[in-house]
Parts: sequence; structure tokens; C-alpha cells
Amino acid sequence: MNTHPTPASLKPVIRPAISQAAQWGRVTEDGTVYLRAPEGEVVVGQYTVGSAHEGLTFYARKYDDLVVELELLESRLSDSKVGSDSAHAALQKVRDSLATRSFVGDIATLEARCAAVDLLIVGQRETEKARKQAQREESRQHRHALVAEAESLATSQSWKGTAERFAAIVEEWKVLPRVDRAAEQEMWKRLSSARTTFDKRRRIHFHELDTVRKEALTRKRELIASAQAAVATTDPKAGIKKFKDLMSEWKSAPRGSRADEDKLWKRFKAAQDEFFTKLKEVAAQEDAKLQENVPAKEALVLQAEDLLPIEGKDLKSLKKSLREIQVAWDKAGELPKAERAHLDGRLKKVEDAIRKEDEIQWTAVSPEVIARAADTANAFTEGLTRYEQELAKAQSDGNTKKAQEIQSSIDNLKALLGAVENAATAKRK
Repeated sequence: MNTHPTPASLKPVIRPAISQAAQWGRVTEDGTVYLRAPEGEVVVGQYTVGSAHEGLTFYARKYDDLVVELELLESRLSDSKVGSDSAHAALQKVRDSLATRSFVGDIATLEARCAAVDLLIVGQRETEKARKQAQREESRQHRHALVAEAESLATSQSWKGTAERFAAIVEEWKVLPRVDRAAEQEMWKRLSSARTTFDKRRRIHFHELDTVRKEALTRKRELIASAQAAVATTDPKAGIKKFKDLMSEWKSAPRGSRADEDKLWKRFKAAQDEFFTKLKEVAAQEDAKLQENVPAKEALVLQAEDLLPIEGKDLKSLKKSLREIQVAWDKAGELPKAERAHLDGRLKKVEDAIRKEDEIQWTAVSPEVIARAADTANAFTEGLTRYEQELAKAQSDGNTKKAQEIQSSIDNLKALLGAVENAATAKRK
């Protein structure tokens, strides 16, 4: 429980009214003003410009000023608007004024009021002490948290963000209330060590990046030179392969900074584009030359298509006509790329139809095919005999379920045997 007095509990000071000033002092005929103090009458000054009453009032107002100072100090202490040290200094000033005896008023009451304010200051000092202790504890915990965070960031690879955070941690550290020196030094040593570890790793990382960057610049400049030389390649296949290999090497080469990569890639791409642009121009020129072969090959395709349909025609004669068309097709030369797939496709359709018919007719009279069909039929017949024996046994044993399963297998095998025999018969015909 707080036993320190508060402003409301202090005995109020009665400011001396003009009519009460004589209670605490007097003025002689020569203007000397006396104060009735606990130690006896004390001369506080001279007042010769007015009446004795005015003289007492003048010095009573000085007393009143001291009362106002105390009331203001009490109010500021109550609202925690003044520190204990400042309040003590202000109270000492009032007490010094009391000691000079340069006023007229109730000394005992004012001294009691000073003692009560002194108790308020003691209470304020204890409050400040507790608050400072709480601040130190909060500061200690905050510093521990900053140290823990710094140590967790020591192995970070987020170089830019972590460096900025370390700078912010140091600034936070600087403005925190101080804690005991030994503990603060120990924590700072840990924080500083974590920051040093990170900075060292960061320097090594960027040194390695700089080394890789230099290697990347050297290697990619070599690839650019190779690409620029390959632009003059006249063999399309060799040029395409060269640029394909260069692209693979480019992708596997070390990477430099983004700015360097963009500039180098533009130069490499420019050489690549130049080669393929020339390649397209050459291909276009070649296609223009081959365009004169299109009419001849269109005529040959029409001749081939006239061989269809095959039904009712002599296959041997069709094959001979197709071979003559194929020989003429090869002699007619290459086609432009735009026409090649279309015309080649039409000719192939005829070739496929005649080839398919040839295979069908050959298969129908092939001794090997007939022999395979006979072997299959024999195998099915042997299997059928075995199933029939098993069926008779199952029926004899009264095993109805097994008999049904064997009968189903016999039915399936008979169907397959019939199909094979029909196929063999058709081929013999």
C-alpha cells in the first residue's frame, strides 16, 4: 500500500490575505519589516515608499509565490510530468528561499508542506527506479532477440536483404536503453561476430561471382567470335550443326551479370540471325530454281493416279508402269519445299496401294503361309482331343462345374479351328 502523501492529502497552505499579514510580521516606523519566525523575529527588509500595511502585503506576496511554486511542483509530481531529480532541485530552491527569510508568512506550515513534497519525490524516485528497471529488462530482452536474429542471419544467402537488416539491427541496438555493462558487451560480441561471419561470407560470394563473371565474359566472347565466323559457312547442314553446337555451349557456359548477359546475348543472337537469314535467302533462291520441275512432276503424279483403282487390272503390268513413273520422277529433279510434301504424298498413296495388293496376292499363294496355317490347325485339333477326354472324365466324376468350364473351352477352340481351316482353304484356291 502506498503510504506517501498525495496533493489531496496534504494540509492546505492558507495564503496570507492582506488583513492577515500582521499575524506573521510587523513594520516599524522606519520601514523595517520583521518576520515572526520560529527562532524569533527576523528582519526581512525595508519598505519606506508606502504604509506599513503595504509593506507587509509586499513581503506576504513573496511568501505566496513560494506557495504557488510548491503547488505547481505537487501537481507535476502527481501527473508524472517532472522527474525526481528536477523536482528535488525545485524543492531545494523553495527551501533555500525559506532559509533566507525574505518574506512574511507561515513558515511552519510551508516547511511541513515541503516535507510532504519531499515524500512525494521519494515515491516518484521509487517509481522511476522501477520503470528504469523494467526498461532495462525490456532492453535486455530486446538485445537478446537482436542477437538471436543476427546469429540466425549469419548463414543467410539473401545478401542484399540481410546486409540491410544487419544495418537496421545495429541502429536498433544503439537507441536501446543501456543494461549492465558486462552483459551488454557479451551480447554485442555475439552480434558483432554474427555480422562479421555474414560479411566475410558475402565478400567471398561476390569475389567468386566476380571470378565467374570474368570467366563468363571470356568464354562467351569466344563463342560470339565463333558464331560471327560461322556466318560465312556456305554448307547449310554444317552451318546449322555449328550453330546448334554453339548454342549448347552457350547454355552450359558460366553466367555473368544480367547486364553483361543481355549485351553478349544480343551479339551472339545477331550472328545467329544473320546466318539463318542468309540460309533462308539461299533456300528461297533454290526453291525458285526448282519451281520449273513442278509441272513435270504434277504430270507424273496424274499418270500414277490413273493406275488406280487396281481391281480388274493386271498387277504385273501396274507394277511395271509404276516403276517407269518412279524412274521419270527421279530424273525430273527436286521439288520446291512448298510443293514437296503435297506431290510426294500423292505419289506415295499410289505406291502404297499397289504394294498392299502385291502383298495380298503373294500371301495367298505362299507355301510358307499355308504351312503355318496347317500347323496351327493341327495344334488346335490335338488340343480339342485333349479337352474332350477331360470333359468325359469330369462328366464321369459328376463334376458339373468343371465339365461346364471344359465345354466352354472346347466351343472356343472349335471356333478358332474353323477360322484357321477356312483361311487355309482360301489360300489354296
